[in-house]
Parts: sequence; C-alpha cells; structure tokens
Amino acid sequence: MLRTSAIAARSPARSFGDPPIRPVGRSFAGSVFRPSVHALVHALLACVAIAAFGTVSTAPPVRAVEAIRTVDPARSADGSEASATLLDPYPKAAAAYLVVVDGVELWGHAPDRALPPASLTKLMTALVVLERWEPDAIVEVSPTAAAATGSRIGLRAGDRLRLADAFEALLVASANDACLALAEHAAGSVERFVERMNRKASALALHATRFRNPCGLDAAGHRSTARDLYRLTRVAMAEPELARAVARPEVAFRTLAGRALAKPSGNLLLGRVPGAVGVKSGFTRRAGKCLAALVRRGGDDVAVILLDAPDRWWAASILIEDAFAALAAARR
Repeated sequence: MLRTSAIAARSPARSFGDPPIRPVGRSFAGSVFRPSVHALVHALLACVAIAAFGTVSTAPPVRAVEAIRTVDPARSADGSEASATLLDPYPKAAAAYLVVVDGVELWGHAPDRALPPASLTKLMTALVVLERWEPDAIVEVSPTAAAATGSRIGLRAGDRLRLADAFEALLVASANDACLALAEHAAGSVERFVERMNRKASALALHATRFRNPCGLDAAGHRSTARDLYRLTRVAMAEPELARAVARPEVAFRTLAGRALAKPSGNLLLGRVPGAVGVKSGFTRRAGKCLAALVRRGGDDVAVILLDAPDRWWAASILIEDAFAALAAARR
C-alpha cells in the first residue's frame, strides 16, 4: 500500500492530457489494433480526454497525489483511507466518480451524491447469496424470473439449474432472469431478499445506499453513492467465489435438462486493460452507464467507480492509467 509519507514531489513525464491507454488485442469496439494506426489512436484519445473530460493537462498527476498526504481515516467505515481534500481532474467523466489507489482515495467527483447504481446492485445480491452458499443447490426458474426484462441469459419458466451457474450468470452476464431466480430461491420472495440486502447494507455502513430490487432496475428510492459502491466492491472482491466469477470473460453452462446457455461478460475492460480483474458494469435509462472496475499491477490496486458516465470505458481507462502514473511518480 502507498504510504502518504512516502509521496515524492516529482512530476512524471506525461500530463493528464496525454493518451493513457494501449488496449490489448482488441479495441472496445471489437476491432484489432494494428501498430501502424497506434499514432492515430493516441491522437484521438488525447482529443477524447480533453473534449469529454475537461482540459486538465495543466496539472501533473503528482499534484493529485499530494491530495492524499493528509487523510481522515474516521471518514472510512471499511478501513480504507479517505482523503481530506479530494481533487477532481476529470469533472466531466461522470455524474459521480471515485478513484482509489491501494485503499487511498485519490480523485473524485461528487462521491457522496446518491444516484441509481444500475446493475452494480448485483454485487450486493451476490453477497447475500453467498451468506448461504450451496453451489450445487438446484434453482428452479419461476414465471416471474423468466419474464425479467433488461439483460438476460435466456432462462425459461420451469428451467432448473445449479445455483453456482445462476450465480455466474448474475455476475458475468448481468442476467436479470438469473438474478430474480436466485432471490426467490434464497429468500422465498424478491421482497424478503431485498430486506436482506438492505440489512447487509446497514451492517456494512453503506449509509447512503438503499435497494428496492435485487437487479438494479430503475425504481424510486433505489440509490447509492460512488463512495458506498467502492466499499461494497472492496467487500465483494474479498469473497473468492465472487472474485473468480467477475474475472470470467464468459459464462457458459447447461440447465439440468441439457439446454446450453452462454453470454460474454459485460465488462469490456477484461482482456483489454492490463491487470483488469473485474468487477461489474451496469446500465439503465435513469442510471446511465455505470461501472465498478478493479485493476491490479504488481502489488498495487486501482479501483474506479463511475456513475452515469457518458463514455465509461474510455473514462475508466484514462482514470486507471493516470492513477498508476501518479503512483509511479510518487515513488520516484
């Protein structure tokens, strides 16, 4: 973990406005990057960083790192350090965002603003399911679950599947049909399951978070904050079963009747940003594009939470690369 007393006062070579990412293998649109077009891609990204997220090249990353020299641990309920002065180098990246480096808050914009979290909700759903983990238990799909709207994996009423397969469909494919089937299986009804979700949110000191359904669908009062969602993500990634699931590029399984179902991960950072290990993306009309991401390189972690981000994949990539650049600058 980066200790605030060890922060160096030396600026790295590049500024915030420089291109921050070299995607691995495929671009976010699915095409292959060729060496001959790298210069064009880098120029485009520089324009995207300035036009979409604000002109911030006048401040080197080390100035942002200085924001974590003085911290107030009392602000953090989960043991992470919260910065007393949180800089916001990318004010247009999202309606709310938070960047955390090795447990220390680095940058943010409106991190305590309550907003709809979309399918980032499913991290709590998964934690509640894990309270009584029976991977080989049989989940039967009700007509209600089969009729779920939004993201689905294609379950039908009467389908029977292993709980572990429904769990992976929940996290990898963000499948709302699997989500409702799990809630009904775990608590007998969706309403009772949501009560358990809210009790767990209180136990985790997620004071600004309130759930109305297990899938993250738009509903009055269904809300969280970037700071609460970081804390939720931190707890979630400490669960081995959950961490393994969110790192998968695809979920594939068969129902007990033998019907094959498969769907790729909704997290486009996996396999494209070096060190990306999860965790969850989400979208609804009211919430916009949301993301909880975690990248590990060496012994360091960078976590990014984005709520209502117009272009979450580029925004997350820029924030991740600049956070590692700031970390490297602090150690020089």
